[in-house]
Amino acid sequence: MARPGGLPDKAHGWFRSWFRKVWKVRGGGLYAVGFALAFLFFEIREAVVEDIPQFVAMNNILSSELIGFGIQFLVDTLINFVRALLWPMYVVMLWPPAGAIALAAAFILFPRYLKKPIESWLFQDADADS
Repeated sequence: MARPGGLPDKAHGWFRSWFRKVWKVRGGGLYAVGFALAFLFFEIREAVVEDIPQFVAMNNILSSELIGFGIQFLVDTLINFVRALLWPMYVVMLWPPAGAIALAAAFILFPRYLKKPIESWLFQDADADS
């Protein structure tokens, strides 16, 4: 049972604050949503497939291995950032030519049906973060 103000509530608030910043910087549309989802996907996949097993396999945490791990983590995050910027390309490459058609349809339909509900969720407590 989760208690109010506990870690799940704070994590939800942190995610919303991060996503709100992404929304503003990336223009507040489908591109912003795609960027955020792609970045989270790449980071989670990287953590599960490489980072966690590599960290567990370290022999001595107080050695240069830890510094190398930290540097590799930062480099991987930067690469994932760039890959997330290119998320429309991944959609098009997923099912050519249906991916391009789906992407075009999404860019047309998103502002009409999804933008307002996302903004109302995103900015419902914006005054508290300022």
